[in-house]
Amino acid sequence: MAEAARDNLQPNRPLLCKQAGGNRTLDFSVAAVLPAGGSGERMGSATPKQFCQLLQRPLISITLERFERVHWIKEIVVVVSKQNFELMSSIIEHYGHSRAIVVEGALTRHQSIFNGLKAFVVNQSPSSWLEKPEVVIIHDAVRPFVEEDILFRVATAAKEYGAAGAIRPLVSTVVATNAEGYLDHSLERAKYRASEMPQAFTFDIIYRAYQQCTDYDFEYGTECLHLTLKYCGTSAKLIDGPPDLWKVTYKRDLYAAESLIKESLSKSVCIFTGMQKEAVQLGCLLQEALQLMMEVDVLTWSLNKESQCIQAISSGLYYNFIYININNFDLPLEIVQLMELIENAKLSALYPVVVTVVHLNNLETASSCIRMEDFTNIKELAKEAHQKNVLLYRLLINYTQVCEAAQ
Repeated sequence: MAEAARDNLQPNRPLLCKQAGGNRTLDFSVAAVLPAGGSGERMGSATPKQFCQLLQRPLISITLERFERVHWIKEIVVVVSKQNFELMSSIIEHYGHSRAIVVEGALTRHQSIFNGLKAFVVNQSPSSWLEKPEVVIIHDAVRPFVEEDILFRVATAAKEYGAAGAIRPLVSTVVATNAEGYLDHSLERAKYRASEMPQAFTFDIIYRAYQQCTDYDFEYGTECLHLTLKYCGTSAKLIDGPPDLWKVTYKRDLYAAESLIKESLSKSVCIFTGMQKEAVQLGCLLQEALQLMMEVDVLTWSLNKESQCIQAISSGLYYNFIYININNFDLPLEIVQLMELIENAKLSALYPVVVTVVHLNNLETASSCIRMEDFTNIKELAKEAHQKNVLLYRLLINYTQVCEAAQ
């Protein structure tokens, strides 16, 4: 049975999660501009919504993490108000957003976006690492659930058509009122779409459009796609976007966003096993039990250069790990290595990480007698890990060998 389980397990198959996007490449350069200058008036909070905490982490940092997962986006310019410049700089440093740079915004959204674009071309010092991209993606800092697929689609469409943007079906019917507040007419909902973010442009087109903007455009305009149509004659390619592009606007949206993050963190687990047949069998059983509820990857523990264990930890796709150990109640070296890899990948700086060590104890083995002192080392490690936002648990399972030939 164990051998059959080992065959079915296929521990060295490619990682299951499809959101890594490691195989996607582009033959043109891409950067991003994230306007984050909102004041949070509709939020009803003294703290602008982009800096509100979700799971003890600023919302803007979560959005940045989504962009930094996409390897082909080389630079990310975050545009903030003057009074929040130092705060944003400290967030970038604290959470290790190595591809992000802060730019001071202006009084309006369009002026702030233009400032972000200028960072690629104006007053560049010889030591500046920013390079003008061929395509630039513009995305609201308070839309944290953007995925690589829609970023890829708008970027490639922008390269081909000059401009592209995500759209969604209208949920409510749009009506126009007269001066007295009575219904004038309504729009046929099926003919219209809601413009969303992200949007992407060839850099030269969107920059030229902003150079021609009037004061009225800067003061009252909100739609970047309209500017490229108005000033450059570029009709944007519109792309159906996923339902999770919504914007955090009100306080209730923060609670909804936090719930979605918690749900996403619990949707995947990576299980590490040794080569012992009992560990492999338990890994297979766990996979069968959990795969209907979440994404499960089972890998044989290895730390060589091509190790998928290292890839799984450093990918940022997993925040739940299970390590299955056989008859070793001292602190296994593999657990120390696993904790070091998690720390080096800075996973716990982003979200809480859960590590469960499962010990299989064969009661028929004379050397398997367990004392409470055997748990001391891992208790100490758990205390240290908790300070680093890692929750370390230990589970003991006693078992006996069952002879399949027994009557």
